[in-house]
Amino acid sequence: MTRRESRELAFILVFEKSFQGDDVTIIELIENALELEIFPTNAFAENLARKVYDNLQEVDSAINENLVGWSAKRISRVSRAILRVAVAELLYSDIPVGVAINEAIEITKKYATADDAAYVNGVLGAVAKKIKR
Repeated sequence: MTRRESRELAFILVFEKSFQGDDVTIIELIENALELEIFPTNAFAENLARKVYDNLQEVDSAINENLVGWSAKRISRVSRAILRVAVAELLYSDIPVGVAINEAIEITKKYATADDAAYVNGVLGAVAKKIKR
């Protein structure tokens, strides 16, 4: 499985979690998906999804601080999930910034609209400028 496919799996987990609220932890969601065989075992995707929820306050703060002309409530669940995964990767991995942003844009193009992709790119670019690596 490619890294992009793994990132897509992480996105799907984070997206699904957005419908579960606090009733289900990301670990429970992963375990249920594995048990039902709707999610292939993938350590990269699982770790990335866990990074999002282990650091959700900081991840969301980084996103919210860089929204230009939008409120957090206006962002679609798809775009929010993609942003969360990408920001977690920017903040908590050694993946090159350009790679993390490009992968997020490609996933956005697949699951959302071109306008969403442009907006996600802008937010991630602003987040990346503030990150010191």
